[in-house]
Amino acid sequence: MEILWVLMALVMFGFVLLPFLRRRRGGAIEQVHPGHPDAADPANYGFAQQEELDIRMPGPDQDLVDVLEVVQRSQDHPAAAQLLAGTETEGELRWQRVQAFAGAASLELRQRPGGVSETPGGQWLRVWRTQAPKDPGGAAVHAEFLVQQAWRTSTPGTDEFRIIMEEARAACGDAALLAPGDPIPYIIELSVARGLAYSQAEFEQLWLKILDRAPNHMGAHLAALHYWCEKWHGSREQAYGFAEAAAARAPRGSLLAAMPLFAVFEHLPEVNLVSGFYQSEVVTKAVHGALHAVHSSRPDDPMLAHVRHLLVFFLVRSERWAEAMSQLIHIDGHVGALPWTLSADPAAEFAVYRALAVAGYEANGGSPATLPH
Repeated sequence: MEILWVLMALVMFGFVLLPFLRRRRGGAIEQVHPGHPDAADPANYGFAQQEELDIRMPGPDQDLVDVLEVVQRSQDHPAAAQLLAGTETEGELRWQRVQAFAGAASLELRQRPGGVSETPGGQWLRVWRTQAPKDPGGAAVHAEFLVQQAWRTSTPGTDEFRIIMEEARAACGDAALLAPGDPIPYIIELSVARGLAYSQAEFEQLWLKILDRAPNHMGAHLAALHYWCEKWHGSREQAYGFAEAAAARAPRGSLLAAMPLFAVFEHLPEVNLVSGFYQSEVVTKAVHGALHAVHSSRPDDPMLAHVRHLLVFFLVRSERWAEAMSQLIHIDGHVGALPWTLSADPAAEFAVYRALAVAGYEANGGSPATLPH
């Protein structure tokens, strides 16, 4: 047991020193003491300090940030309702904003569960549903809130989890009735389908409803991919097949071409025993597809940051330092995306990879002056 604690302490000590990495040309990345003249410092590139990283969103959305601040300060919902009402129904942005509002309410409730003399957190969402029961935005946020509560507060397979998920499924139905052409209630139900183990036939019926409304919605495809993964209700082959089919039919400029990279990520081995795995053909092909998707997509595509974050993970693991830096300059400051959100401390996890990218980049002759913006 003592050995285990020593190993854990060494790992944490290494994480603390990661911002002070250097890499000798022709050699391996090394740890050096703070202030060493060869230490790689992410701040030299204008990157945000770790404590300044925003874990709520994958990229900037100032309108959402402003509204969240108003809602949480006033504990009232009109600003949120107005923002969603003015956001395109079929687009990725509305889906991200629904998730953000639901996540904010869920986090508030966890921080302030309420009591005899305390109002529970997220009260503004309950008031929203009570005062505006016909508002499709409020209905969608409530359904997503229930889904997030199920995953965060209970364990799949337990009665508590099933009860919350059944409530979420009913809420998805209510939201769908309020906005028949809106794909979001059905996208939310994809997570319900995974949690309640819909049969593949039931899942396909749900998926067809989404394709009828938003066939190229990447957020929906990412949610569906989870269902088809080996760890849930499909297999590696089914997940890869789903992702590759989406990429193959992706219209020009669509980020769906990056779907195979997400499938590879979902099936990474827990312990990698294969030398050069991140330089293997399957990884390289998926990375190239994602890079092509990024280069050909609209600069304002709301899903672009999601792809860039995952690319940083794979490019660093592949020791493609300059390419990793090229992605970092676009996303630094926000870490609310895979793979960082799987960590207990997303900002710290992101900072580790960023430090590695900087060290590797400088070891190969890079500097702030040579990094294109």
